Amino acid sequence: MAAAASEKKTETEVAAKAKANELGQIPVIMYHRIIKNPPPGDDRTPEQFRAELERLAKEDYVPITAAEYVTGKIGIPAGKHPVVLTFDDSSPSQLTLDGMGNPKPDTAVGILMDVAKKHPGFRPVATFYVIRDLFGMAKPEEQTQVLEWLKDHGFDIGNHTRDHLNLLGKPEKEVEEQIGAGQKLVTSLIKFSPVTLALPYGNQPHDKKWAMKGSGAGASYDFRGVFLAGYTPAPSPYTKDFDPVGIPRIRSKEKVGDCVKFCSTAWLDWLNANATDRFTSDGNASTVAFPKFKAPFVAAPYATRALPY
Repeated sequence: MAAAASEKKTETEVAAKAKANELGQIPVIMYHRIIKNPPPGDDRTPEQFRAELERLAKEDYVPITAAEYVTGKIGIPAGKHPVVLTFDDSSPSQLTLDGMGNPKPDTAVGILMDVAKKHPGFRPVATFYVIRDLFGMAKPEEQTQVLEWLKDHGFDIGNHTRDHLNLLGKPEKEVEEQIGAGQKLVTSLIKFSPVTLALPYGNQPHDKKWAMKGSGAGASYDFRGVFLAGYTPAPSPYTKDFDPVGIPRIRSKEKVGDCVKFCSTAWLDWLNANATDRFTSDGNASTVAFPKFKAPFVAAPYATRALPY
């Protein structure tokens, strides 16, 4: 009993020293293509992508996957902040392997791995929401190669439906067919079943629950989280505010147009200026640490892991 009390005291002291707030907000950043001359929209240049990753590393963010986020498995060092990097539409600009099975240096994965080498502790992980155009690979063998590479290197694979159809207003059967086909797209190639879905265009179906659980195209799905397309940081999975059926993401963009307030540069500025609202780890994946006065916001499933200080 005394040993347990002493251990908890030590954990509490560590959490307090780190100013841990594991009920704070987490940026989930949404990327599309990483190309040299992007048209107006959501694509980014390699230089812009690298600069954003460098900023995240310098501001003590550590990448986690969407799967780790929705399941509450956030194991990062004390004082660090989680960030979820997500990529939609499985573009060749995100990952193309050379003849030796290495990511080409100007792809998103190549850049991410290079930044991680320069910043020890900055995990080179991300979640890729794939559609039928699997990184430009036409042959099943090539598709298997790239998906296996992602899985073997700690990356996460998510469902983005097969055909990237807008699910808004579609009947339940069509919604389930698209999502089921997206699930089968992955499971037919490798031994991996996506646990999260990113809705095409961020649009939810008539009944939000259709996106969470169902079956179609010969495959069933039961996700732990469904992601939207904007506009705010996401709540901690340990809070009552966490809604697995509609998790917000942030578009990667500088402060222009509506992005003056609602995209990655603006929100990272805001989180930096409002550090007490940001998720800060206590370094212990088995506890959920936070200042005592935030206790009313702890979600019931995590109450036994709570470590108020």
